[in-house]
Amino acid sequence: MATPEVVAPIQTARSRSVRGYIVFAFAVALVLAIAYFMRQILMLLYVSALFAVVLTPLIKGITQIRIAGRHPGRGLSIFLLLLTVGAAATLFFAFALPPVLHDLQSLISELPTRGPQLLDQLHRVPFISHVNLSGLNTKLQGFASNFAEYLFLSISGWASKLADIGAVIFLTVYFMLEGDEAYHWVLSFFPKPSRERLNRTLLRADVRMGKWLLGQGGLMLILGLCSLIVFVLLKIRYAYALAVLMGALNIIPIVGAMVSMALVILAAATDSWEKVLGVMIFYGIYAQVETSYLTPRIMKSSVDLPALGVLVALLMGSKLAGVIGAMIAVPTAVLVSVLVQEYLVQHDDQDDPAQVAP
Repeated sequence: MATPEVVAPIQTARSRSVRGYIVFAFAVALVLAIAYFMRQILMLLYVSALFAVVLTPLIKGITQIRIAGRHPGRGLSIFLLLLTVGAAATLFFAFALPPVLHDLQSLISELPTRGPQLLDQLHRVPFISHVNLSGLNTKLQGFASNFAEYLFLSISGWASKLADIGAVIFLTVYFMLEGDEAYHWVLSFFPKPSRERLNRTLLRADVRMGKWLLGQGGLMLILGLCSLIVFVLLKIRYAYALAVLMGALNIIPIVGAMVSMALVILAAATDSWEKVLGVMIFYGIYAQVETSYLTPRIMKSSVDLPALGVLVALLMGSKLAGVIGAMIAVPTAVLVSVLVQEYLVQHDDQDDPAQVAP
């Protein structure tokens, strides 16, 4: 039978253990609460770090280029990449945007007079001729007169989005420059044996995640070329500029397609409804082909994920975090896949004893 001198230390140890569990539970709850309230900031940090990982192979490729007899360093390579993207965007907007804005301004100013003409053309379209469109002309005129007010009210929302984009760009550049120090600082929280294993695992994920940009670039190029061919055949206004815009905005899931298609439909509607129908048929077919065939195949060959895994990742990402979630879904799925294979999947490293020869 245990003596009181032995029972007392055991009860003290148990009470300390219970208090430790309670404190740990409260600490976990506090961390989760802080993470919930700071979820937007944490999302920006995660997206920036992910973009830095994805762009690292491109930066390394630039460092291999010999410029003036020397190879540029990491900082100069990042500056050259930003300069190239900024120059391309500046040239695009300088040459493509002015005629579009001029025609759009003319369309808005002529909308009160052209509204009835557009409604007459709508009545000629099957299934729409039976719809009562008498109040639509009034709404069009009201939109033309209140367009400036609508634009002013949406400035605050666009300003917030632009601020987030600026923060992501700044943090991405910072992670590309100083990301190694932050990476090793995070690894220092793990014991040395676990640290080395985690480091090898994350390096494998880094290689596979870096190939995502190659696959996404292939999808953007395919959409841009297909759009250019269709727009030229349909004689859509600003065919070249709209094709470039369609391909570039394809990197932004859902919203990119909606914005680019709205601009294409607006340009086609200024000529004829037959062109609008042709554009909608083209994109409807292409969207199905890209979603069911191109995206799974190209991403599978780039990041080595099953086609079903790519589709599930895109659906879950868009459901959990909207546009940003869909954009980073595939690289995140690659990271999760590598971690699961390393830590959860049980590999049969030893031979079956039943098959070993006596």
